[in-house]
Amino acid sequence: MDLQALRSEIEAEIAAAASLEALEAVRVAALGRKGRVTELVKSLGRLPPEERPKYGRLYNELKETLEQRIAERRKELEAKALEERLARERLDVTLPARERPQGRLHPVSQVSEEIVAIFADMGFSVAEGPDVEDDWHNFEALNIPPEHPARQMQDTFYLSSRDAKGQPLLLRTHTSPVQIRTMRAGKPPFRIIALGRVYRRDYDMTHTPMFHQVEGLVVDRRTHMGHLKGCLQDFVRAFFERDDIPVRFRPSYFPFTEPSAEMDIGCRRGKDELVVGEGSDWLEILGCGMVHPKVLEAVGLDPEIWQGFAFGMGVDRVAMLKYGIPDLRTFFEADLRWLRHYGFLPLEVPTSWGGLSR
Repeated sequence: MDLQALRSEIEAEIAAAASLEALEAVRVAALGRKGRVTELVKSLGRLPPEERPKYGRLYNELKETLEQRIAERRKELEAKALEERLARERLDVTLPARERPQGRLHPVSQVSEEIVAIFADMGFSVAEGPDVEDDWHNFEALNIPPEHPARQMQDTFYLSSRDAKGQPLLLRTHTSPVQIRTMRAGKPPFRIIALGRVYRRDYDMTHTPMFHQVEGLVVDRRTHMGHLKGCLQDFVRAFFERDDIPVRFRPSYFPFTEPSAEMDIGCRRGKDELVVGEGSDWLEILGCGMVHPKVLEAVGLDPEIWQGFAFGMGVDRVAMLKYGIPDLRTFFEADLRWLRHYGFLPLEVPTSWGGLSR
């Protein structure tokens, strides 16, 4: 066989290989177990003994040359493939970056922080209590007798579990039990707000079975109704960020306060809007009053020495008023589009000096 012709033929095939797969096919055809060069090496045993060293050297030189040419061509094809991939996956750094998803604070979380910031400046601390309550803390200690309508099943979620006295446990219907627990656990004076979830059997555009409430309590020796009115006037003006919001107090009834009042703020109602602080209309926003003597007696305080005031409002409701959210049910639907529209940036922490809503 003409080894020079065979070498030239295989080298031409190596040079013509346009891909790594084609090059591998050339290598197998030439140097594989049944390749042409491999068959030549196997044929050495059929040559005369005196010619075997000569042709063995020539066959090995051919094999080494072809292996070198294949290695060189493989590097060329790998470099070419890398260049093509880099060109295909090229990133234009001059293009604007994609907008990264950004989390948003729920309006209830934002408004809760705003309320805490306002009352913290007034010297209030935040108190907490359990969501599952017993009858005494949720009703009896708050001067709610057994025949009171709030005890009926249509208002309260009762549980099958019972307390040590055999009374059924329930999901708290207000945050007032936190006031009772705070007064029983400490010594007066008290100045706290209790903020958290509460549960009632109701569901429509302005009511849900679970909602958020905040209540405040002040107990000391010289508290009177004037302190209550001043505290709440300062709160609504700070919360709605307007100094000209008119307020009024109407007589009302709550079993745990006496006297009791509803607080209204001035507003203007239009066809599709409600503007706080303007117009001649009124909107009820919270309930309040002086702590009932029986509530003080229930926690071991002498009403002849200690007196105080309390108030409560729905966090979800004031969030709807401040930020123009029409339906309370959307607060709990977990719609990311709604949250992007009404939500707040997490790093914009509300403060009384830096602004509540930015």
